[in-house]
Amino acid sequence: MNKMLYILAFTLFFTSCQKQKIGFVDNCILVNESQQKKDIEAKFQLKKDAFKIKTDSIGKIFQKEVLADQANAQKLYKQNRIDKAEVIITNLQQKQQKLQQELQIEQQLLTKEFQNEIDSVITTVKTFVKSYGENNGYTYILGTSDATSTVMYGVEANNITKPVLEALNSAYSK
Repeated sequence: MNKMLYILAFTLFFTSCQKQKIGFVDNCILVNESQQKKDIEAKFQLKKDAFKIKTDSIGKIFQKEVLADQANAQKLYKQNRIDKAEVIITNLQQKQQKLQQELQIEQQLLTKEFQNEIDSVITTVKTFVKSYGENNGYTYILGTSDATSTVMYGVEANNITKPVLEALNSAYSK
């Protein structure tokens, strides 16, 4: 019976003293250097460039219209047809406001779409780190960044950012 107690006590002592496997990752590096984020940024750079071309084109067309309407309005002012000149100017101002609103809405939609995709990357990274931890026997994987330093100090050997990033990018490319 005494042997059983010693074996039980030894087993409890041994299991309670087992070292927990803890690692930490730099959240910013995982997100910003993930291939998924880089692909999203490249896609949205193309959309941003297309939007700029579109706004420049609309701006040039509108500028020509402004010059023509201003010339017409000046002629009407000289002919003392002030009411018609003011209508032209008012219509021009309304058209300018409408174009600005449409472009602003399109810009906001593009920004919102980009943010949604970046949020998706963050969710993917969180899910991946959890899976990585489970599959590699970690008890804890802590996250840190310049903005939120949850890990104030960590032995570099416990910094698993690089292998997690490599695994994340490998899983994304498949």
